[in-house]
Amino acid sequence: GTLDGANVEMAEEMGNENIFIFGMTVDDVEVVQAKGYNAYDYYNNCPELKQVIDMIKDGFFTPGNENEFKDVVDLLLGNDRFLTLADYKSYIAAQDEVSATYNNTSKWAEMAIHNIASSGKFSSDRTIAEYAREIWGIEPDYKKLPHPHEDGSKETSPE
Repeated sequence: GTLDGANVEMAEEMGNENIFIFGMTVDDVEVVQAKGYNAYDYYNNCPELKQVIDMIKDGFFTPGNENEFKDVVDLLLGNDRFLTLADYKSYIAAQDEVSATYNNTSKWAEMAIHNIASSGKFSSDRTIAEYAREIWGIEPDYKKLPHPHEDGSKETSPE
């Protein structure tokens, strides 16, 4: 994934050698934005990327519905605040690394086991508690909730 958000945390936990990161850093993004991002610069200067975009635009993947992804292409080329095309070459290089690693079954298994062993921090319980404290400004409550079909009082049977 790209070097942001959860991927930064995952890399910290599992180590950079166990994750595939691609794309620009924050500093890279700032440089691109400062000079003015123009998606057409990437589109016109990378024949493979141009071919991919053109295939999507021309309906290659959606026979009979050639305009299915017109909005996606228009967004990528006209108003892409995520600078997607600037990350394309890096993505392809990372995908090549993923493919090579996958073909090395012992390395792939080692990385998978290491990543599973490093995933504890990402439990939903911890994440929800962190959101409660840091985003919602509340302290989590760990009291056991009553059974949904009980009202908490003892029922008495009719005599």
